[in-house]
Amino acid sequence: MSFEADLRRYGPPVCEPVSRQEALDYCARLTATHYENFSVVTWLTPREHRPAFQSVYAFCRWSDDLGDEIGDPARSLELLDWWRDELRAMYDGRAKHPVMIALRETVEQYGIPPEPFHALIDAFIQDQTVTDYQSYDQLRDYCTRSADPVGRLVLYIAGAFDDDNARLSDATCTALQLANFWQDVARDLAIGRIYLPREDRERFGYGDDDLRALRFTPAFADLLKFEIERTRGLFEIGRALIPRIPSELAVDIDLFSRGGLAILRRIEECGYDVLSARPSLSKAAKVRLLGRAALGLTWAKLRGKRSTRRSSTSTLEPAASPRWESPR
Repeated sequence: MSFEADLRRYGPPVCEPVSRQEALDYCARLTATHYENFSVVTWLTPREHRPAFQSVYAFCRWSDDLGDEIGDPARSLELLDWWRDELRAMYDGRAKHPVMIALRETVEQYGIPPEPFHALIDAFIQDQTVTDYQSYDQLRDYCTRSADPVGRLVLYIAGAFDDDNARLSDATCTALQLANFWQDVARDLAIGRIYLPREDRERFGYGDDDLRALRFTPAFADLLKFEIERTRGLFEIGRALIPRIPSELAVDIDLFSRGGLAILRRIEECGYDVLSARPSLSKAAKVRLLGRAALGLTWAKLRGKRSTRRSSTSTLEPAASPRWESPR
């Protein structure tokens, strides 16, 4: 079913009533049928956590579509205001929309506050008025609303939210958002948005006329190489989060990080020419990434078991005599 059909069925002024199970099924179907760089829910995602991930994804999908698929900024702003009202109603125990009915269970089960959801709506509202970013700092600030809240929601579901983990998650989520921007320069330009910071375009001598003509030049290649290098640095910072997440969910975090880095490599492999064709990951590449993430999870579990056995043994055996070592 298209978003237009869903909006007619579940949007204002009348939202067709659904049961709890229908709401959960709707979110699961939405998650399974929409294209993303990387699957939000994989066969490695613990079954008990899947409805939560699906409800969060469905909220993000609806928010994104209300901002991008309407074709009229004024109407999008009206609908995003309505969507925020639906969010408030959900927190007040008056959920009507199928996404909000499913999300209510997630919010109650994991104790998720409303701020990350409101921040995401703020980002889509910003999209209606800000279409050209002047500086990298301005773009990073946008990512604090458009990307970072998603990672924080995942931390709540994982039972791993704290300030340190949030900081690492923010680095990964911002990096994923930036990787998507560099991948989609042409696609974003087609809907009137430019995420390559103007200060960087001017620094490398890539003019507006060249960009609007989708003209690939050595200056553009140098510009994108620069953006990719600092985006990769954010991924490297964020990877420190993976061992801090419960192992059953760490594989999903690892997969997104690996996938984002793989997108950066694909852009490099095509010589930074994202203007002629959109670089993407093949199904085989995604399967390999999933396999590597699964292997990493298995290895982590095995190390954890060995560590537990050693710890258990040490409590049963007398401590070894201290060994003298020569000074270095």
